[in-house]
Amino acid sequence: MFYIEFFRALEKENVRYLVVGGVAVNLHGAERMTSDVDLMLALDAENLKRFFAAVSAFGFKPVVPATLEQLCDAETLERWVREKHMLAFALRPTQDTAPTVDILVRPVVSFDDAYPRRIQVVAEGVTVSVAAAEDLITLKSGTGREIDKADIRALLRLTELKSRRTDD
Repeated sequence: MFYIEFFRALEKENVRYLVVGGVAVNLHGAERMTSDVDLMLALDAENLKRFFAAVSAFGFKPVVPATLEQLCDAETLERWVREKHMLAFALRPTQDTAPTVDILVRPVVSFDDAYPRRIQVVAEGVTVSVAAAEDLITLKSGTGREIDKADIRALLRLTELKSRRTDD
């Protein structure tokens, strides 16, 4: 299964990442269909090098006319955000059945703030770093997308249910 193998590769290379988006909502316990994997990464050169090593076996290619290495260049990344209004750096797999991977480039919650709050979910023996519900809610707030509104409602319900269980 793609997801397990993908997260296993990230774990093997010690990539500092957070799953956000629909897959994260699923991993928090809400049912949600999604066709891509949204990630926040520590965008330092060393972590990006580990990320490139992890994803090399999957044959990902950037959707935009760029190279993975350009993601490492802070000046280039800043120009993309400023001039092209880039929100995510999308990687398309060579396999038609594998999902696209979107790397958030300037999320409203910084990676350094969100990473310590992450939850870790073990799936088929692989530890997956997932953004905390509060950070997912912040990331999804104000987008105007109906799916994000539904995700926020689901995450708030799950948070409330978990809170009730710990209060009992």
